[in-house]
Amino acid sequence: MSTDLARWQFATTSIYHFLFVPVTIGLSFLVALLQTTWYKNDNPTYKRLTKFFGTLLLINVAIGVVTGLVQEFEFGMNWSAYSREVGNIFGGPLAMEGLLAFFLESTFLGLWIFGWDRLSKKAHLTCIWLVAFATIISAAFIMAANSWMQHPVGYVLNAQHQPVLNNIFALFTSPEFLWSYVHVLLASLVTGSLVMLAVSAWQIRKKRDVDAFRRTATVSTIVLIPALILALFVGSELGVVEGTYQPMKIAAAEAQWNTCNSHCSFSALQIGGGTNDQNPTKILEIPSLLSLLATNHLNGQVQGINQLQAQYVKEYGPGNYVPNVFIQYWSMRVMAYLAAVMLLFSLWGAWLLRKHRLADSKWYLRIAPWAVAAPFLMNTAGWMLAENGRQPWIVQGLLKTVNGVSPNVTSAEIWISLIVFVLIYIVLGAADAFLMIHYGRKELGDGSDDEGGGTSGPPVDGSEYAHDSESDQSERVPALIY
Repeated sequence: MSTDLARWQFATTSIYHFLFVPVTIGLSFLVALLQTTWYKNDNPTYKRLTKFFGTLLLINVAIGVVTGLVQEFEFGMNWSAYSREVGNIFGGPLAMEGLLAFFLESTFLGLWIFGWDRLSKKAHLTCIWLVAFATIISAAFIMAANSWMQHPVGYVLNAQHQPVLNNIFALFTSPEFLWSYVHVLLASLVTGSLVMLAVSAWQIRKKRDVDAFRRTATVSTIVLIPALILALFVGSELGVVEGTYQPMKIAAAEAQWNTCNSHCSFSALQIGGGTNDQNPTKILEIPSLLSLLATNHLNGQVQGINQLQAQYVKEYGPGNYVPNVFIQYWSMRVMAYLAAVMLLFSLWGAWLLRKHRLADSKWYLRIAPWAVAAPFLMNTAGWMLAENGRQPWIVQGLLKTVNGVSPNVTSAEIWISLIVFVLIYIVLGAADAFLMIHYGRKELGDGSDDEGGGTSGPPVDGSEYAHDSESDQSERVPALIY
């Protein structure tokens, strides 16, 4: 019971935290692009756009940092056995992330916030690019730690049969890390682009600064289309890698109960299925596609759940080595199908932009603000696919989840902390949604503060738009983001 509760608690905090991470990575890159454009052409419109979307970035960073801190404590509170067993490996990348990437990001984000009227344009531009770079490095360390749990490398077992790291470079060169890391970065670009596109479309539909927000709609679409195409490709290749090192994860994701030796069909949809249903009603089967996706060959073999279960019993001893098949099957499809739909949607937007008809497309402008939900659903589904598919292992082949929990933490204690976290996250989520929507609907401003070369910035007190239509007090970004 305590193991399940500990898993629920960590899943809750991880999923919630991962709602903000891709926005930070993607939006910081896009804000840097906007500021770079302003630096090159000195067009004050791009400065105002940089500040506008920079405000949304800051709000997201603030909430994301708060939610991420909880996970660090959970390793010691609920997963002390895991921390003792593999903390000397898993803790390394986490420490590097905190000491290098997080401090780099926070330092230069602070310089960027307060440096508009104090730093040169080049120095200030460098700050936002360093923030974007730091988010990318941060993701690298986190994914290195997570990828080691999926496919342990670069270690030896000591006399106590505990893994000890002997090759740190193996963590950053394993196929699992390389493909999953690139996939996360691309997913972040997709998320940030759709956030910017959603806000731009809403502003255009309201006929506010149409020319300015058409530019951000163009930038986000230009980034979104290749990011989606590459994400679909990299995700497919990541599936091949995981089919090599975690064949049970892929077998469960396809609800493939028995081994198929060649030209395996892909189940696009099915009714039923799950751990206790090995014969679901398959609505649509695409010949040979599963073999291609799982092995890159039309005649490739896809191992079955039943055969893998028997193999693992022989290798690791008695136990159930099958993850939740229902979650695996639908997580993969939610992620892939939404990505395909968003690609079609972005191509529609690109066509409208090319034809100079975006501002007049009633349906596109109505759909775009709602389409922003898609990347969050895709990211959550991808996280569930990766983490649920590893079960019952917390470290694949080395340590089971049931053996990683804290032995002295009771179910009642986990229940209390879980309820508290959920309530706090509801409040934080509501605050974040309110602030993002509130500042996303603000007018861009008349740009009077950008006259004379655009070198002046917001007042020191944090007001984002010194000459907006409302009072300076109403335009001030809440102090929590500083």
